[in-house]
Formats: sequence, structure tokens, C-alpha cells
Amino acid sequence: MKVQLFIPCFVDQLFPDVGMNMVKVLEKVGCTVSYNPKQTCCGQPAYNAGFMNEARAVSEKFIEDFSGEEIIVSPSGSCIGYVRGCFEEIFDNSSYHNDAKKVTARSFELTEFLVNVLKVDNLGAELNGIATYHDACGALRECGIKSTPRQLLANVKGLELREMKECETCCGFGGTFAVKYEPISIGMAMTKVNSALEQKADYMISTDISCLMHIEGYIKHAGLNLKTMHIAEVLASGW
Repeated sequence: MKVQLFIPCFVDQLFPDVGMNMVKVLEKVGCTVSYNPKQTCCGQPAYNAGFMNEARAVSEKFIEDFSGEEIIVSPSGSCIGYVRGCFEEIFDNSSYHNDAKKVTARSFELTEFLVNVLKVDNLGAELNGIATYHDACGALRECGIKSTPRQLLANVKGLELREMKECETCCGFGGTFAVKYEPISIGMAMTKVNSALEQKADYMISTDISCLMHIEGYIKHAGLNLKTMHIAEVLASGW
């Protein structure tokens, strides 16, 4: 199957290894992967900040950059959630309306693409330790992603997956929320991390690197022994 990569801003600028590991995983399951270097942002930051005209302009470019028929795969439930949940509103009764619907239908987060589309739940990955999974808000609430990452992680050799009490609680990032409401944001990260530590986890894993970046910042500041990993990094481990 031919797929197009959508690499979100955080991955492109700060965590390129996540994108490279996603390519590694997709190629292992037989996908032919293409990447349009002209791609930029999906428009979510501007939309969330209330700048609708700016969001529309960026989202129009997204539609143009991802023209074609191939499935679009991304290592971010948050970005895919925006494309699916907001494009219809943004481009309603516009010249981009039909193109937006087509792009929306072709867009998938990595784990749901692997499990629901390709019917693959075992990559032959190996990672020794105890892990707990963080349900990122965009993936869970906008894409309905709950079982697919857990199904994949359950088949990682050497990894024991333990559910934390606060698995569905927001980590406190929320883009500009972490800047505007810093004390609340830090408190939410603390709740998330403490919940993981209760399970004696070595790793906290998620579909969204933006959440993990925020959580990792708290972990480092507190000097705690807990590592964050994007699920693409986990699935590419051990082979």
C-alpha cells in the first residue's frame, strides 16, 4: 500500500526520530512511503487560538500538499483529530469543501492505520520493562483511539503494560494552555506522572509527542526515574 506521511510540527522541529521510526514501522509492514517536503502545519495551533482566517489559510495548504488518493498517516492523534473534526466546519460551503472531505477520509493516526486498516498488531518489537499508556486528548476524544495502541503494545516482547488510574486525564499541555495557565498545567502533569509511578512504570507511552514533551519536562525538573516514549519508537525497538 502507498501512503503519504504527515509529519507534525513538533516531530519535524524537535523529535525527528519519531518520524523516522514511523517510516521504519510502515516499511516493515510493506508500505511504500512518500513524503512531500513542502508540507507544513495542519492549522491546529491557529484554530485553537481563535485565528480562523490564519487557520483556514494553513489548512488550505495542507489540502493542496496532500492531494492524491493515497492514505495519509501521521504519528499524532491531535493533528489527525483536527483534520477530521474541524475541516468540515472550516471549509463548509467553500471551494475546498469536497477536497477537504476527501482528505479527512484518507487521514489516519499510526496505530489505527496499522490495526484497523492493515490488520497488523504485532511488529516483532521488543522492549524490556514496565510501561503505562497515556491517552492523549486528541487521539482519545477526537479520533476515538483507545484499543489500537494497547493492542500493539500487548504484543511487544518483554513489555508489561499496566493501566494507570489517570490514563484518560489530560496531561496539562494543551498548546498555549501550558503557557497561559502554567501552575495548573504543571499540576496536571504531576497528577499524570504520579499515577504512572504508582504502577512502578519504567516508561510512559503515548501516540502524541506534544503530550510526552510536556510530561518529560516535568519528569526532568522533578528528577524522577521515568522515561517517555512515542509508540512509534516502541514499535521500532528490538529489530
